[in-house]
Amino acid sequence: MPHDAWPIDPAVLLPFLAAVTLIELTPGPNMGYLAGLSAVEGRRAGLATVAGITCGLLAYMLASVVGLTEVLRVNRHLYDLLRWAGVAYVLWLALDAWRGKDKAEALRDGSSDWTHFRKGLFANLLNPKAALFYVTLLPGFVQPGHASPLAQALILGGAHIGVSILVHGTIVLSSDGLARRLTLVGRSVVARRTFAVALAATAAWIAFETSR
Repeated sequence: MPHDAWPIDPAVLLPFLAAVTLIELTPGPNMGYLAGLSAVEGRRAGLATVAGITCGLLAYMLASVVGLTEVLRVNRHLYDLLRWAGVAYVLWLALDAWRGKDKAEALRDGSSDWTHFRKGLFANLLNPKAALFYVTLLPGFVQPGHASPLAQALILGGAHIGVSILVHGTIVLSSDGLARRLTLVGRSVVARRTFAVALAATAAWIAFETSR
């Protein structure tokens, strides 16, 4: 089949996958949050959060396809508003982790999975760099002479989300063993508060990193 009949140029797909894999493997707020959460509360909490993060990425991908996230690129005031909302939200997560409700109690009231999903979703929606990723990087890989730009953007965006799920899921699954070890030594409160301090540091990192 000639390359121009393919929906995505094969010469573009592999570099795109390499780029997004490197981006996802770069230490950042999602990675630190998932590792800490899974270490403290276990695999189930981490996977629920991955589902929320993924839905946040999907929302921004669909928004970028119809041009909504372009507004963030050209409107610095709106970008800053979203940036500081994200910082405030991560600080709220840090406070919530510091005060932390007992894990068993959270499971008894049935709210744990939904709570972690919601936190992951909002943490990603309030991260302006998640939106700008689709505005700045994605268009450079959309090539003329293949499928429609809309179809190419959807395929490439879907590939990025697949890479994100793989990386985030690996972080969760590898952190769960640490959670069991922390439980065995009886340091759940210490671990939760260490996680809270790490989240506060993450908020500072977001404020610095997204200011550029």
